[in-house]
Amino acid sequence: MTLKMHNTLSGVIEPLTTTRDGEVGLYVCGATVYDRCHVGHARSFVFFDMLVRYLRLAGWRVRFVRNITDVDDKIIRRASDEGIAAKALAERYIETFRRDVAALGCVAPDAEPRATEHLPEMIAMIGALVANGLAYPADGDVYFAVGAFPGYGKLSKRKLDELQAGARVEVDERKRDALDFALWKAAKPGEPFWESPWGPGRPGWHLECSAMSVKYLGQPFDLHGGGEDLIFPHHENEIAQSEGAARRPFVRHWLHHAFVRINDEKMSKSLGNFFTIEEILKNLPSEALRLFLVGTHYRSPLDFAEQGLADAARACARIHETMARLDEALGAGPAFGAGPALGAGPGGSGADARPAGELPVAVRRYRDEFTAAMDDDLNSPRALGALFDEIREINRLLDAGEREALAAHRRNFTELAGILGVLRSPARRYVEEEKGRHLSASGIDPAEIERLIAERTAARKARDFRRADEIRDQLLARGIALKDGAEGTSWSTLS
Repeated sequence: MTLKMHNTLSGVIEPLTTTRDGEVGLYVCGATVYDRCHVGHARSFVFFDMLVRYLRLAGWRVRFVRNITDVDDKIIRRASDEGIAAKALAERYIETFRRDVAALGCVAPDAEPRATEHLPEMIAMIGALVANGLAYPADGDVYFAVGAFPGYGKLSKRKLDELQAGARVEVDERKRDALDFALWKAAKPGEPFWESPWGPGRPGWHLECSAMSVKYLGQPFDLHGGGEDLIFPHHENEIAQSEGAARRPFVRHWLHHAFVRINDEKMSKSLGNFFTIEEILKNLPSEALRLFLVGTHYRSPLDFAEQGLADAARACARIHETMARLDEALGAGPAFGAGPALGAGPGGSGADARPAGELPVAVRRYRDEFTAAMDDDLNSPRALGALFDEIREINRLLDAGEREALAAHRRNFTELAGILGVLRSPARRYVEEEKGRHLSASGIDPAEIERLIAERTAARKARDFRRADEIRDQLLARGIALKDGAEGTSWSTLS
């Protein structure tokens, strides 16, 4: 089956086609580094990480570029409020941004350009737009003439005569039209600036992504992504700038994910209704947060709620508990992370796709279900369902003592779970760490649990099933679940 995704430009789900066979150039709008990243940002990081991993698993050679906006009005205002240089503030939050992304287990981009390192490319693009009659200087500023670009509005499906100025467009008498947006901003006292043919200043926000994406991926390139809030005006303006300067198409395929919502509102810093990634990961494993984020289709709004996080934590624990059992049954090394499994493939930068034909039919069906879901507009909830179908089958085989297909299940499940960013750490260690976290939070003594299990075992041998059930229920009420097996009674915590 061919990978199909919704293209915001065409408005339909269509096959991914690229300029070079077997290669994908992907540009994703990254962070504006003036504050900590929140869970809304985490959805973007995790979604595009999942996409890169899946493309590589399928054998594509991926060139993944994600920018850093390190000069911007918000950065300058925040730095001024703190009495420090804008560069110092940006460096602080670049460090925290990278720490957050690493904590989520995301693969590193192949290039991570900063705006301040690409001024020559931006100035050259402005020059081309002025020469092409699509931009005009005004007292040290330079504006894009929206009315002179016939295709404006084609991404957001807005008509020029119905448009209002975008959120970052300043009303200025020097502009020929209220919709015209800044390509270059004249220097103001105390602000960082660079020299240009139009005087000292700095680039407009929209310009940087046009210049950097084309530098690293060429024009046209294959795939451009971001949150749906970027469709207008940011991505609309990118198209106008890039196509106006080069006079050829900019991007073949546009991919946008929906918001994370809290109390029916978009989670955002401007509304003050956000939780940072760091705050969430203090009490929740990053793999569980990833499961929560991919448990809703990327084009549907994601409601942020404690119950959803708790459900994801339980689901993640179940995966690790099953894999720990599987490791013990196989006597194998710990299964972790399909990150390492995503090694060299076609051309040296793809993945070992491990053809499904190498797997037993009974195992291959789960892989086929997973890939069919992902090929259908990256339907991660359905793909997750296929993984849990396989978890149930693995547990059934373990309970029945059937070992024939276990090694193939282990290989298949580990690799597919890794696409969603799960099993990055050894399963047994994860289980023990989660037990410790839960017990620490609840104040339960592990020694007491073992004493009660021993008492229950003795009661069962004495056929005092009433007492055995009382002990089980007592532990369950305290968040401890018991599982009886051929090798005795084990316990786990409930998230």
